[in-house]
Order: sequence, then structure tokens, then C-alpha cells
Amino acid sequence: MTLDRRGFLAACTRAGIASPLLPGILFTLAAQAQESSSPAAAVAKPPELPKITPEMLDQAAILAGVGPFSADQKKMMLDGLNEQRGGYDAIRALKLPNSVPPAYVFHPQPAASGAEATLNQAKGKSAISKWKPDASIHVSANIEDLAFATIGELASHLLARQVTSLALTQMYLARLKRYDPKLHFVITLTEERALAQARAADAEIAAGKYRGPLHGIPWGAKDLLAVKGYPTTWGAGGFEHQSFDEDATVVQRLDAAGAVLVAKFTLGALAMGDKWFGGRTRNPWNPAQGSSGSSAGSASAVAAGCVAFAIGSETLGSISSPSTRCGDTGLRPTFGFVPRTGAMALSWTMDKLGPIARSVEDCAMVLEAIHGPDGKDASVYPADFRWDPSFDWKKLRIGYLKSEFDSPAPLKLKEAAPNETDDEKKKREEQNAAAQAARARRDYDRRYDLAALDKLRAMGVNLIPVELPKLPYDAMVPLLTAEAAAAFDDLTMTGRDSLLTEQGIEDWPNAFRTARFYPAVEYIQANRARTLAIRQVSALFEQVDIVVTPSTDTQLIATNLTGHPALILPNGLRGDDAPKPPAIDDGDHDDIGGPGTPVSLTFLGGHYQDAKLAAFGRAYQQATGFHKLHPKMD
Repeated sequence: MTLDRRGFLAACTRAGIASPLLPGILFTLAAQAQESSSPAAAVAKPPELPKITPEMLDQAAILAGVGPFSADQKKMMLDGLNEQRGGYDAIRALKLPNSVPPAYVFHPQPAASGAEATLNQAKGKSAISKWKPDASIHVSANIEDLAFATIGELASHLLARQVTSLALTQMYLARLKRYDPKLHFVITLTEERALAQARAADAEIAAGKYRGPLHGIPWGAKDLLAVKGYPTTWGAGGFEHQSFDEDATVVQRLDAAGAVLVAKFTLGALAMGDKWFGGRTRNPWNPAQGSSGSSAGSASAVAAGCVAFAIGSETLGSISSPSTRCGDTGLRPTFGFVPRTGAMALSWTMDKLGPIARSVEDCAMVLEAIHGPDGKDASVYPADFRWDPSFDWKKLRIGYLKSEFDSPAPLKLKEAAPNETDDEKKKREEQNAAAQAARARRDYDRRYDLAALDKLRAMGVNLIPVELPKLPYDAMVPLLTAEAAAAFDDLTMTGRDSLLTEQGIEDWPNAFRTARFYPAVEYIQANRARTLAIRQVSALFEQVDIVVTPSTDTQLIATNLTGHPALILPNGLRGDDAPKPPAIDDGDHDDIGGPGTPVSLTFLGGHYQDAKLAAFGRAYQQATGFHKLHPKMD
């Protein structure tokens, strides 16, 4: 195809379109190509757009002021661009009325200065939860018997002076050093800082200056949280020596609660997957597999009994996925509950920080300490979180996503095309085999999902069938990649994206380049569709307080877009009869663990109803005990 670039630029100018602000040029180029080849058809009906070509990419790159891209880069981009363009139709089909605004809210006021900002501005926030120490438990002679203890158990020992924070800290540091060569979950040990904090905690507790259940408890941070005096690498090549002069707000708040930071944990490079510049973080239940991500090290270290709790982050599954793979309890809070000041930004409208721990109560104790406005992250809403383990969860209305628990439709395999080549046949057979294996795994895990419903009914829960609104959630996901591409614009523009370890078709360098061509109008339309999603999913929580669901993709995508909280709980271990895992872990699926690995269940709640969500989750854990299971490390 040959286009008159001069004429095209002139047309754009007449239309008032400035070339640096033209991310939708590929759509225009493709439309022009169709119209020039079949003008009559274009008049009769909307044209079926031709495939985007490398030549179009070259022209679009010039107009957008990016590139130039190599032949290999363009080859990787083409499939994604054609697929992304197809997603526009799903949102256009909603026929959004003029009354539907975008899903984001602009706050024009500047952030508060350091003098005006405080670590805790949430009105009515309790300094110490209603947690009470258990005086009946006694510590073993071997301190490593506490490696898998809950925060509540550790706090009871500390308050009773049965163990010191220093001893716990030294024990966890020793375990981190022992198991890191096998699991690769540590980027930086904060040993000097930790030992000083532990000694200070012991002195305060001895003097009766008890700060609460996190006082003296060792924890770890996902290495996208800034910690003064230590590198903050974001898991990415090229950022190994990056550092910041101020602690992240979450780190400051946990310091104020008396918690002891022992390590900065791995994350997939720039918060994708479990591969980072130093290797791949492993699943303690099956070290031949990755831990999933991107809160890879946080989930792996908690599961391995190498820290009492950790902070992870989620934009689109980064707490849920590794918690599922590693058998942890993960709490993804309501969007805007926890300030992200000092954390790497991937998507300003989707990033969330939250705890990964052994139990729901552990997560609740941590969330209580870290939530609330800090005067700097304008997205944070001054909602309260009061952890009350005595809350009467039986008065909650519990729904379940019925279709997610129903038997799936019969699997449709790809059939041979006419004149199929040997290569095409091989690819089709591989795809069919992968689909059959995935179905076998899902069918096997479904028994755990159904057993969970039976257990809930046995607890006296009246399960109400509900469904997620039918909306094109997948077509809204480019909102994330567009924001991520903006967040890391300098990598694409300078070519420093070549320093990132992973360079495949689904990795950030290619995703950032591809997102440059996401039209601004389509970004706004997708946000308007997101408004519908927020309204309709929120309406679901007018019918019920909690929704029970398998830890599947549809609800994960939908609720990350709408900002609703999620609680991910371990739900048992696969038996010896479980389908064998694939030879290669591609990182795309969390259900491939195989025999002896954990499965999970997810509970969803309404906006800022995280305490109710935790109360119900705690009741389920007390009834099942699955959170007490842990891998054999030696």
C-alpha cells in the first residue's frame, strides 16, 4: 500500500489534529486503505478494516513522535495492535449516552506540603484494634516453630515476654538467607535497620509502651516501596541502584506501628510476573514453578515462613495471583484506601497496596495500620477501617457468582482449515492440547470451589445466586497499559526498555510501544464504559454484602477496574490425583501447580467495606483451617 504522506498530513492539519497528539493514526490509515480500495462499500456500510501493516507502523510512528522501531519490534506489535483495535467495537456497541462521564475524578488541588501532611488523617481511626492477646499459648523451645505463626500468635508471645522481637527478627533473617538461594525472593536485606528496630521494640514493650499487635513483628516490603538508605529497584534491569531519600507512606506507618522491616522482596520487572533482573522467584510448594506475580517475593516469603507478613501491590492480579499460587491470604483493599506515596506508579487509576499474610486477621491488622489519607496521594478517601474480630458476620448477605460454579460448556477444539500446512497443523494440535489440559485442570479445581459452597452452607450461610454485569471488561484493560506506557514513557523514548530482562510479545517493552497507538478518544470511551462497570458492579453490592467466587479472570479484571476489594484465601491442597503440571510454566496461569499445591477462593465486597469482608473471611478460615497449611521447606 502506498499513501500520500504529504496529503495525509495536510488532511490532519485541516481537521485540527496535531501530529504529536495522534495515537489513533493507525485506525485512520487502515480506514483510508479500505476506502481507497473499495469506496462504494465504504459508503454502503462501515468498512471492514484491513490488517495493520509494518508500513502503517512506520508512518504512525513518525506522526506520534516515537520510534523508529526495528523490524522485530514491529512484528511483535502487529498482533497486539490488530487485537486492540478489535476491542474498540465492544465498547462502541454499548452506545454510551452523553450522561455517562469518565470513571476518573480530577483533583485540581496540589498535594499538601510535608508540614501539613500527617501519617494518619482518617477520622475515627482506632490506634489499636480490638485484638486481644491469647495468654494460653506458649512458645516452643525451638524458636523456628514460630516461623509459620500468625501475627496474633507472635504478638501474644511478645506481649507475654515469652520471646523477643530481636529473636524473631534474627530467626526470620536466618530463614531468608537459608531459603533465598532456592526461592529467589529477596532483592535487599534491610538487616541493620531491622536489628535496630527490633531492639527498640523490645525496649518499648519492656517499658510498657506497647503500640499494638504489629509491635516487634518482622515484615517485608515489595521492592516498589521506597525505603531510605536502601535501593528501590522495581525489580527491573537498569534500576538496580535506584534509591529515594524518603520512606514510602506505608513504610512510615508500619514503622509507627512498631513493625520491623527485614527485607525488600522481588517483583517481576516493573510489576509484571515473577521474573526480575536477578532471576525468577519460586513457589515454595513447587520450586520448579514460579511464584506468579507481580508480588512474587512477598507471597513466596510469607508462604515459606520467612516473614510474618508482607506488603504487595495489585493493578490487575498482583496480590491475587501469587497468593493463589503460594497458598497465602491476600487482601486487595478498596482502591483509594491505602496511600501509594513512595510506591512505583504503574496505573494511577488502578494501583493498590495491600497485605499478604497467613490469615485474614493478620491482613486486617496490617490494613488497619496502613489505611487512610496521607495528604499526598489525592486518590485516598478518608474512609475508616476498624478491625473487630467479634463482628457478627451472620447478619451479612452472602452471594455467589453462580455461573462461575456451574459446569462449563463443552470444550470446542480448533478444526483443521482447508489446505492446512504441516506447520499450521502442528500449531493447531498444540493449541488444542493446551486447551484440553487447561480444561482438565479447571475441572479438577472446580471440586474445591463446590466444596467451599457446601462448607458455607454448613456454616449456616444462605447463598444468594448473583452474576456480574455483562460488560466488555477485557476491552477496558488497555486503560492500564496506556497509563503504564505514560508512567514509563522515558523508557520507550530513550530505548532504555532494552535493559528490561523480558523482551517478549507480552512483556512491558512491547506493551509500552503498543500502547502509544491507543487513541485518546478510545481511552475516554473506555473510561466511560468503566463508569458503567462501577455503577453496575456497585449495584450488585446493594443486593448482597459479600460475593463468593472462584479466583478466576473475569471477576479479577472487573473488580480491579471498578476498585472493589477482594480477599483471596487458601482453600485446600490438590491431591495426588491432580493433573500433572505442564513442563514449562509460562506464567500465564495460576492453576498449574499440580499434586500437593494450594488452591484458592475469593471473596468480594462493596467499596470501603473491607472490614466486613475480613470478618466473613475470618469466619471461613476458622471453619476450614486451610490457612494453617504450609509447605515443607527441608
